[in-house]
Amino acid sequence: MAVDRDRVAAAVRDILVAIGEDPDRPGLKATPQRVADAYADFFSGVGQDAAEPLAHTISVSRGPAPDTLPSGAVLLRDIRFRSVCEHHLLPFAGRAHIAYLPGEQVVGLGALPKVVDVLAARPQVQERLGEQIADTIAAALDARGVLVVLAAHHECVTMRGGRQPDAATITIAARGELAEPSARAEIMMLVTGTPA
Repeated sequence: MAVDRDRVAAAVRDILVAIGEDPDRPGLKATPQRVADAYADFFSGVGQDAAEPLAHTISVSRGPAPDTLPSGAVLLRDIRFRSVCEHHLLPFAGRAHIAYLPGEQVVGLGALPKVVDVLAARPQVQERLGEQIADTIAAALDARGVLVVLAAHHECVTMRGGRQPDAATITIAARGELAEPSARAEIMMLVTGTPA
């Protein structure tokens, strides 16, 4: 479902009036349409299938090197993401670190950031975003284990309330064999660069 830009623009115009501004003054005249265009981008993941980027898998036993079966995790670090907090409609942004223990199928590494992008392009909370990424990868790849670590800065923390500009929120979502803290210790060390 596409964002209804006309309705968003009309609502933004109403908000400007509600805060005591003149939406027809030169600096604000184009603001409703600009916000509508930004929201079309910010919320482009609404209604999209997050598993679609994972549809093209590679068999590890029948692939180009069938004698080379993965014994450990596949880890992709520092995937940049941005989203919008559903509580205040303020942005949050950070990095995702994704690891999975392959079963029979692996996926091209470029597919993992696409999953993050689709799920982040919705009104979100960070905790749910990590869980959705983990669930999507676990289901689509039949992985033996999945670990998703998100580290983000939230504008609702940096700009309002406690106004803590350096505060970062870190969340962990784990599935399968990586749900046990001892099993994911090595991966956490690789993500953070410090011993677990």
